[in-house]
Amino acid sequence: MTRASIVIVLTTAPLLLLSACGTATPTTQPTATATATVTAPQSTTTQPSAVPPSAARPSVQAGVVPNVVGLNHQLAQDTMQAAGFYYLTEQDATGQGRLLINDRNWVVVSQSPAGGTKAAADTKIVLRSKKIGE
Repeated sequence: MTRASIVIVLTTAPLLLLSACGTATPTTQPTATATATVTAPQSTTTQPSAVPPSAARPSVQAGVVPNVVGLNHQLAQDTMQAAGFYYLTEQDATGQGRLLINDRNWVVVSQSPAGGTKAAADTKIVLRSKKIGE
C-alpha cells in the first residue's frame, strides 16, 4: 500500500464509521478533504572516496602462491588473502557440484596454481575441496 493510500484510509475511515451510525434527525456533516504528499525516495549513493584503490587492498605485483592443501577451506582462503591473492574460486572436489556453504567443514585437496609457484596478484586461484571425513 502506498503512503498516499495509507493517509487517505486513515483520514476517511473515522468519517465512514460516524456516518454509518445514523441519527433520527438530519444533521449537516463536515466534508473531509484528504491530501496526500508523496515524496520520492532519497538517493543513497555515496560519493567516491579519496582513497586510491591500491590502499583499499594490498597491492602485490607478483608473489609466491602459498600451499594450502590439507587446510580447512576457510583457513586456506585467509592464507591466500594474507599473501595478496584475492581472486579465489572454489569447487567441490568430489564432482557433485555442491556449494561450499560452511567453509570450515571442508578441506582443500588440490589447488591451481600449485603452492610455491610465482603468480601475479590478479591470478585466478582455484581451491578444490571436499567435506571433512569424505
